[in-house]
Amino acid sequence: MIKKLSELKSGEQGTLSSYGTGGDLELKRHLLGMGFIKGADIEVEKVAPLGDPMQIKVKGYSVCLRKEEARNIDVEV
Repeated sequence: MIKKLSELKSGEQGTLSSYGTGGDLELKRHLLGMGFIKGADIEVEKVAPLGDPMQIKVKGYSVCLRKEEARNIDVEV
């Protein structure tokens, strides 16, 4: 099943399947540089009390993303 990364809860994980069609190219390049590549295992470590930002573990390290950025990433769970 495919979900947006922003829809995952703390402790959930999946595999990055693609980038959404609505995201800008600069954001995609930035995410690729941080290890968000197709097939990468992703785990949501924490979500802030108000839901934004999210702490994501990818390629063995933690990254914080805003929900707006996470909406552009499709994850297979």
